[in-house]
Amino acid sequence: MVRYSNSPAQLGFDALLVDADKANQQAAFEKQYGHLPATMEEAVPHFRDLIDQHHAAMLAADAESVFRLRETAHSLALRLNKGEPGILAGPEAPGCKLARLTTAEDGVVPLWGQGGCFVITVGRMRVRIEMDGLFGIGGRHCTWMNFTANAVDWTKPFLSQTGYRSFVGLHADLVPAMTPDVFATEVIATYVQKDLKGSSRSYGLIAILPTGLQRCQCAAFNARCVLQTLGRLAGERCSMRTHACGAFPPWRKGRRECTH
Repeated sequence: MVRYSNSPAQLGFDALLVDADKANQQAAFEKQYGHLPATMEEAVPHFRDLIDQHHAAMLAADAESVFRLRETAHSLALRLNKGEPGILAGPEAPGCKLARLTTAEDGVVPLWGQGGCFVITVGRMRVRIEMDGLFGIGGRHCTWMNFTANAVDWTKPFLSQTGYRSFVGLHADLVPAMTPDVFATEVIATYVQKDLKGSSRSYGLIAILPTGLQRCQCAAFNARCVLQTLGRLAGERCSMRTHACGAFPPWRKGRRECTH
């Protein structure tokens, strides 16, 4: 029968092993992430520089640099979170905070990798675009940034009966000099033409259902479909991040919360 010692000496040795393991983990963490800012005050300007570099890489269609910079952004948030997961766990999580503090002003087309809200016109339809930044879903694996399309004129035909549609998981070769607003316009125009079977006469648009107006987009939509445009795929997903009433979640800069 094996007996284990509970002597003070043995317990002290076990504590030393635990301390040594923690020290080794910390040393490994510092070796991998120590070159990155450790405070939010230092991290924000560093993150802005990453966005500038990422925008330039997107315009140059330099996919290798694009994914390297996105990994660096993830590492920066991990550094601020002391190596713990949950960099996007809530409004005060490092990733959410970095995104919020660097969001483009409303109405201004953001840089690639910068979150922002702006309006485009596709045919006769005005669309409010909510563009994801460097921490968007699947951003470390998909070439193009996700975005949502939201109705501006709720009494006029739109590309969905709910007044909302998301375009997520857009992965294909980058196109040189393609800016976020032009990209969103091209994707939506192709979606209307191909998936909604729109012609130059009908535009393929449909009326927004009364339920869509009443719910102000505050419900999650489970419909799923696939779009292929410019060689990219986009899928419908559930979302509650934007509302027709003009309210937004609290982590979006300068916007009130929805009371629905």
